[in-house]
Amino acid sequence: NAGTEADVHISVYGERGDTGSRQLLRSQKSKKFLKGQTDIFAVEAVHLGCLYKVIIGHNGLGSGNGWFLDKVVIKDPITDVDYTFLCHRWLDQGQDDGNIARELPVTDASMFPGRQELELKREKSWAAEKWKFQKGITLQFYNRVTCGFICLYPDSRVDALGDKKNRYGKVFSMWMYA
Repeated sequence: NAGTEADVHISVYGERGDTGSRQLLRSQKSKKFLKGQTDIFAVEAVHLGCLYKVIIGHNGLGSGNGWFLDKVVIKDPITDVDYTFLCHRWLDQGQDDGNIARELPVTDASMFPGRQELELKREKSWAAEKWKFQKGITLQFYNRVTCGFICLYPDSRVDALGDKKNRYGKVFSMWMYA
């Protein structure tokens, strides 16, 4: 459910102006904006010079309109330069922060090639794990030394002794990286 059937629009900004909002209508694929798919569009515009940001979003209409956008790549046909705008977030009223439009600055991959990749992995891990830290959640960790569960309760209490017969406990491994 990471694709969308909503109408997607983009505005491209460069040192010489912007394109204004343009609806992305004709992809080289028969169905647009499907999960795991790369769509290619031709957008006619005056030459904007060096690009520095895009604003991309959708109208929020249609069933299953939420959309997970990985990135936008714009190829300048005059200079043969590729501009990458990383997103790696939801454009969905019911996911993430609820926004259906995002402002994405250009990514200069030559400056931080490893750092950006690491940051994306960190954000992806947090998106998958943040449910554990919502209000009302009790966390249980299995202690291999005592063979019991350590419970972290929503009211900040900690049961560090652990109950070996806790029928709600699940054994799992967890790694945390800072």
